[in-house]
Amino acid sequence: MIELLKTLISIPSVSRDEAAKADYLESYLKQWGCEVQRSGNNVWCVASGYDEKKPTILLNSHIDTVKPVTSWTRDPYCVEEIDGRIYGLGSNDDLGGLVSLTHTFLKLKDTVQQYNLVLALTAEEEVSGKNGIESVIPLLPKIDLAIVGEPTSLQMAVAEKGLMVLDCESVGKSGHAAREEGVNAIYEALPDMEWFRTYRFSKVSDLLGPVKMQVTIVNAGTQHNVVPDKCTFTVDVRLTEQYTHEQVLEIIRSNVKCSVTPRSTRLKPSGIALDHPVVQKFKSMGGEIFGSSTMSDQALMPFPSVKLGPGDSSRSHTANEYILRSEVEEAKRIYLQLLNELNVC
Repeated sequence: MIELLKTLISIPSVSRDEAAKADYLESYLKQWGCEVQRSGNNVWCVASGYDEKKPTILLNSHIDTVKPVTSWTRDPYCVEEIDGRIYGLGSNDDLGGLVSLTHTFLKLKDTVQQYNLVLALTAEEEVSGKNGIESVIPLLPKIDLAIVGEPTSLQMAVAEKGLMVLDCESVGKSGHAAREEGVNAIYEALPDMEWFRTYRFSKVSDLLGPVKMQVTIVNAGTQHNVVPDKCTFTVDVRLTEQYTHEQVLEIIRSNVKCSVTPRSTRLKPSGIALDHPVVQKFKSMGGEIFGSSTMSDQALMPFPSVKLGPGDSSRSHTANEYILRSEVEEAKRIYLQLLNELNVC
């Protein structure tokens, strides 16, 4: 398992360029006797003895990484292990979870359980691409529960915020700055930006807290002596299960003057009932549950899911990313204990 981790780190797989890593994983799984299926840069396999009368559990992790930031002081693709720390791009996000879930699947694939088991190693998670898990779900058996192997410090995320990116535009009228002509679109936008900064949604999630909005990009003007007639700005909105995308949009549009256009409404908040058997069993094992502010492929899953994996989310997308060998080994132990004789129904 650790050797697989180190090999995968050494194979570059920035989002939308994951073919080499998908090739390796396809070959690796076949060597372990798996009947592997593939679509694009996604690979998956179903454990032996599939029975459509049984519920099905999906084990999912992503094979892509972000681009390495410039502040790396190591070669991001040259694996180093120092005092139990395994350094390399994607080690923490998400290859530690990937290898521990993969070897959990390999351990259980020929074991009769009360459920079917599917392993899916998918692409484009870091860019929420449409050629990743979203394209694979229609090709899989009906899924009743997913375990997503993201870095959660081996605690279980039972809820996760969704995302909506808004493109906003305020309109003015151009004129000569020296004569104070026209209508400055920047000034037209300022009250709306202030509203995004200060507005508080009334419903607050017990696990995820409030919906949060942040203006992150602003563009206006062509030169210093021309009053700008257009100001565009981007707003990052993190949703909870308390509101749909449409409800949030309605509230925003009723309070601002600018035009508001969502780029997408497909990245939805996720959650699972706290009395679900997988949650109850994890708690009985001494595990803790929480609501996650970071997003994963759970946002694209139309079935119950939890997020559970080795590593710490604070290490993701950072220079000199690493994961602990002990975290990966402990993840496999926890997965096996959780899945053994789990009654999904």
